[in-house]
Amino acid sequence: MYSLEQRKRAVELYIKYGLKATATIRELGYPSRAQLVSWHREWQENGGRLTDRSLEHYTLEQKRAAVRHYLTHGRCNAFTRRELGYPKCTAKLAEWIDEYAPGERRATQPRAFDASEKAAAVKALASRSSSAQEVADLVGCTRSALYKWKRELLREETPMPEDRPSKPARTRGGSPVTQADIAALEARKAELEAELEELELRRDIMEGALEILGKGTGADPENELTNSEKTLLIESLRPKWRLCELLSALGMARSSYQYQQGALRAPDRDEEARRRISEVFDANDGTYGRRRIHDELKAGGETIGERRIARIMAEEGLEARGRTKPKRRYSSYAGEITEHPGNKVRQDFVAGLPNFLWLTDVTQFSIPAGKLYLSPVLDCFDGSIVSWTTSTSPNAEMANSMLEAAIRLVRPSERAHLIIHSDCGCHYRWPGWISICEEAGIIRSMSRKGCSPDNSRMEGFFGTMKNEMFYGRDWEGVSLEELGKRIDDYIEWYNTKRIRRSLGSMSPLAYRQSLALAA
Repeated sequence: MYSLEQRKRAVELYIKYGLKATATIRELGYPSRAQLVSWHREWQENGGRLTDRSLEHYTLEQKRAAVRHYLTHGRCNAFTRRELGYPKCTAKLAEWIDEYAPGERRATQPRAFDASEKAAAVKALASRSSSAQEVADLVGCTRSALYKWKRELLREETPMPEDRPSKPARTRGGSPVTQADIAALEARKAELEAELEELELRRDIMEGALEILGKGTGADPENELTNSEKTLLIESLRPKWRLCELLSALGMARSSYQYQQGALRAPDRDEEARRRISEVFDANDGTYGRRRIHDELKAGGETIGERRIARIMAEEGLEARGRTKPKRRYSSYAGEITEHPGNKVRQDFVAGLPNFLWLTDVTQFSIPAGKLYLSPVLDCFDGSIVSWTTSTSPNAEMANSMLEAAIRLVRPSERAHLIIHSDCGCHYRWPGWISICEEAGIIRSMSRKGCSPDNSRMEGFFGTMKNEMFYGRDWEGVSLEELGKRIDDYIEWYNTKRIRRSLGSMSPLAYRQSLALAA
């Protein structure tokens, strides 16, 4: 039930957003679409007012009728309200009963009796002149409770029937049971008990494999568990089962068990490696897999094999971020606005010098707060991002300001051979973009329509970026400004710290510094 203020706020916001129910519900978190439409219809019918439904008025006769119905129909609050159709609130009917029939309302919680009250009740039961039920009603308890108190106080015990002379046991056919029959039944009983014990052991082993080791319900403990896992399982079941039974059920030799015990008690040889691998993984926000962790450790003078890193990561549950397929890709194609400049790159994204070949494109980030667009320039020499801008609208200003900022970082002598390659998006075919390129002396190149491999290296950067900092994260409550800051931080980290094997396990900045191309 929503209050009058909540309903009024929802209707006003609904009108403000142009009768868009989705936007209203997303901001408020309530109500349903049908409720919102109903409230708006009531608002229109009442001339811009909503009825305060909390103000319900009942006549004196209605109140007395409800109390009479309650007293004459089993004293059930819910039944009375359901039959009469009013009041809607349980507390309101209880208030009427207390007002017009004090002391007649049935208690919702059982009454607690102390020892003196129980003793008085038992005494009244023992010296009664009426039925036990009448005594129970007078005390305010049930008949069974009354007799229970009597047994507790008087320590009564239910008399056992006198022993009767036993008759000789007989079989179904009517003939007497012989000693041979009894022996056969005892043997069968022992067999069934042994089978039951074996099944219980099997059940405990399967439950242990599921709870302790995380194995699936269909796993075969004897064949699918390692000796180390079997040893852990045996240790957890030892208080209940004997060692020989567990070893037999798991198909494990006693010597193997004793060896694994010693191995489990030995100190962890990978303790320091685990610590360093976790530090590198966390320092890079969970984006590094075994190869880049190996390269970063090697650059710091530590040598840990890739297979060992992979094993430790699996044991610690460290997994680099993977990709979640987006619901809908952003497209900036708007038709043949101006003449196509031709594809001068032809999927050859190798550049021997900085500022020789640039790539650009626009990608979309969609979160509950809205959409944000990123427009970067990538240098094919080392994959670094020369310049980038973010905007809530994929307009010409976003692309043009990004290009102008990138051009300011290039010396005039480098612009003569500089090629900037893009897709067929409208940003790169508008007059503003073309004039900036012509004034700076930059050569334009453009992919074929609908051919993503023509700009695959730029697409690859977007995929890497979204895998590492966007997909698989909870963006609820994050504003577009905060998202833009995180994008800036990621690209800064990408340029200065993120190592790449194609650059000799160095970051783009470190690679340029090694070639004396950057300070």
